[in-house]
Amino acid sequence: MSILKPTALRTRCGEVTPALLRSLGVRAVLLDVDNTIAAYTSHQPAPGAVDWVRGLVEAGFRVVIVSNNYKKRVEPFAARFGLGCFCFALKPLPFGYLRACRALGARCRECVIIGDQVFTDVVGANLCGMKSVLLEPMELEKGFTFRLRRYFERGLRARWGQRVDFSQEKNETIE
Repeated sequence: MSILKPTALRTRCGEVTPALLRSLGVRAVLLDVDNTIAAYTSHQPAPGAVDWVRGLVEAGFRVVIVSNNYKKRVEPFAARFGLGCFCFALKPLPFGYLRACRALGARCRECVIIGDQVFTDVVGANLCGMKSVLLEPMELEKGFTFRLRRYFERGLRARWGQRVDFSQEKNETIE
């Protein structure tokens, strides 16, 4: 398997159901924040995101947030969702993933990360032997490095059958 290829593709996290997670053989979920459970520029969870996470927890999954962003950005989301978090995780390096797995009492192969970026979320998962669900970004980032990564992602996503229009901003609900 390619280090760049996700285990599954979905549009929004609300499409990631407990049944899908069970079919992947996972019992623990690592969540990215930006463009996964909240728009990149928002300080509020996306509509439906809190209920979706609550549903995963009620279905028996252990859930934690793992983000490259800073504590000041991530901790308020973790509090809103009632979850623990790992900030400045240095994805795709394995450190944050491994710390999250230990905290959840799970092996990497029992975990999945749900995120929107190939070169951070997916690569890091594959380096750890973890599964990944790649989502379409809710909105596009403005910075040069983000635009460069999204440029390279476009071809990969198209090859996997996920056609994302990176020229438009999106701010849709989770459901």
